[in-house]
Amino acid sequence: MKIFTAKKIRQCDEFTIANEPVSSVQLMERAAQSCVDWILENCKIHKNFTIFCGNGNNGGDGLAIARLLYLKGFDVDVFVKDVKGNFSRDAAINLKKLKDFSGISIKEFKDFQKERITEQTICIDAVFGTGLSRKMEGEELKIINELNSLQNIKISIDIPSGLLADKDWDEDSAVFKADYTLSFQFWKKSFLYPETGKYTGKVVILDIGLHPQYINETHTTDFTVDDEVIKKIFRPRNEYSHKGSFGKVGIVGGSYGKIGAAVLSVKAALKSGTGLVFAYSPKCGYDILQTSSPEAMFMEGGKDYIENIDIDKDIVLGIGPGLGTHQKTEKSLVRFLKNYSAPLVLDADALNIISKDPSYVDLVPESSIITPHPKEFERLFGKTKDSFERSDLAVQKAIEHKIYIVLKDHHTQVVTPEGNVFYNITGNSGLAKGGSGDILTGILTSLLAQGYSPENAAVLGVWLHGKSADFAAEKHSKESMQPLDVIKELETTFLYINKKVTKKL
Repeated sequence: MKIFTAKKIRQCDEFTIANEPVSSVQLMERAAQSCVDWILENCKIHKNFTIFCGNGNNGGDGLAIARLLYLKGFDVDVFVKDVKGNFSRDAAINLKKLKDFSGISIKEFKDFQKERITEQTICIDAVFGTGLSRKMEGEELKIINELNSLQNIKISIDIPSGLLADKDWDEDSAVFKADYTLSFQFWKKSFLYPETGKYTGKVVILDIGLHPQYINETHTTDFTVDDEVIKKIFRPRNEYSHKGSFGKVGIVGGSYGKIGAAVLSVKAALKSGTGLVFAYSPKCGYDILQTSSPEAMFMEGGKDYIENIDIDKDIVLGIGPGLGTHQKTEKSLVRFLKNYSAPLVLDADALNIISKDPSYVDLVPESSIITPHPKEFERLFGKTKDSFERSDLAVQKAIEHKIYIVLKDHHTQVVTPEGNVFYNITGNSGLAKGGSGDILTGILTSLLAQGYSPENAAVLGVWLHGKSADFAAEKHSKESMQPLDVIKELETTFLYINKKVTKKL
């Protein structure tokens, strides 16, 4: 799914109004109805709603929602800044319609008393939308702070009030903290970064029928990775195939005390569909690897750490899990990269070694995939003030070095040499455990070996990793799930996506 800026979203609205045709107030009604439909499906035990509306079109959405909920039999209270204030044209139309219903109370922000809100009341925020260009103050600021102090379920319409669609504020500002955000048609970029995404709660994208011509023809460099994207990338397994059809993977990793990282990566590669897997590790890991992963073949690269990397060129490599940064390992990796030109996957200690000398980054073969977490990225490319700036720097470095950067975060980003950014929306905080990255390395290397392009391998691999973690969390909880549980759930994820792409009678 494309991610558009707030400006392009407004242009999409305007294009839809001009070309469908539909009036702006009818489009607002359509958006409001989509919210009410979601509320009817998901809020069945709640009967009371208190809706806070601004003077602009986001407030107009809220006023229309209030009317539609009332017509469905819900008890609705509405608060606005000033009943006699200046509203946008469409908001004013919906305010007038609302006043025709005697059963709906319309009061002002200053009259709100949070003590009178019952535990079963849902609070809906429609104060500011994507057009916000200033920090909140006065009555709006006061009401948002009061609402944030409530323990009630809170829903934002399109975007939490106070949040910018495309970036973070330079300084702290009040933002409505939602449990759910019902966003129209598109993800907003700010939903996908930790500094700002923490305000959205669960994001629900509602299709309000904006014109497909504008969406299809309008350029963007930002995308979310959803099921529709994955369906286009994923290649179901050909029945008339053999193990040679699915490539060879070599996992270069492990050192004394860190063999477990190599085990996880090897297991993930095996579980992701590759034909043959080689574990290239020091001798100290032989018994562990052969016992834990009998399907893989062992190749010795040293005694307690990797001292030499010498692997056939037809094997696709994933280097780094548990590798260690011993001086001989460093020399071995640098020497290897100087004489190697095929795309590979670099993670963990491989990245830590590369970060020791700025010139080492230039040795990474073009079209390779590197998978740094924020600290590893910082060691490689320098400090940034926040994740927005880190993402911008990742784009610069991916273009400069012609590599794919999998920037690990809550919403991991795949940054391409063309400057595109794919935001993954699967996964959860249960992945915040040692070993999760080693699994990702195995998955990515396996997909690359199976013939997926580096871009498709990165996008599909990150999605598979996150989706398997979601299945694992459902079974074991985010707190208790382990990396091995994620590997186990790869089978569930492959069953899931195969069902999505299989043609049915």
